Amino acid sequence: MSSRLRSVAAFALGLTIAGALVILDSAVRLEAQTRLTQEDAARCQTKLGRISGFAVKPKAAAGATAATQTTQLTDAELNAYIKFNLKNEVPAGVVDPTLTAVGEGKVRGAAVIDLDTVRKQKQRSWTDPLGYMTGKLPLTASGLLITQNGVGRFQLESAEISGITIPKSLLQELLSFYSKSAERPSGISMDDPFELPASIKEIRVGKGEAMVVQ
Repeated sequence: MSSRLRSVAAFALGLTIAGALVILDSAVRLEAQTRLTQEDAARCQTKLGRISGFAVKPKAAAGATAATQTTQLTDAELNAYIKFNLKNEVPAGVVDPTLTAVGEGKVRGAAVIDLDTVRKQKQRSWTDPLGYMTGKLPLTASGLLITQNGVGRFQLESAEISGITIPKSLLQELLSFYSKSAERPSGISMDDPFELPASIKEIRVGKGEAMVVQ
């Protein structure tokens, strides 16, 4: 896999921590009862290679009709790829990150998050919800993935920890903490638009699948 696509996948994992994001920047997820297999991961690897390969093909001459390509990525394929191929890139303190393509542009993410590590980073006031949450708890979030002309953004709709609704500010704090890297010392902001990789023009989120359009 190219270094660019690997960095893209790592970026997606960061967004997955928050609860959702880009399918091919990317990852999409499946229902918990679905069994993930190495074969699914291998199919995803092949499709990612196809997407990466299309991006470096010579472009059409001026005046000629530009070639396009559409690639389907399923929940099972992408989540198997995360589980088997990207397991070493999941940050410590995050367990079983997954994304689900709900349909009509909506994505839902889930992970088990170690809240203690984040909580201890600063003094908490009595109004700070993270001051009362301890241990490793399930986090879920959902929202819309909006992509157009090679640019995407994520619009949060809801987020919960152990079934309790949490404010966007808390979700952003968790995302920032667990998505920090040398390239992104402050982590990822869920409100920031992002460039789609590999000459991707848009990502159409359906139910259980995403169509990557180049």
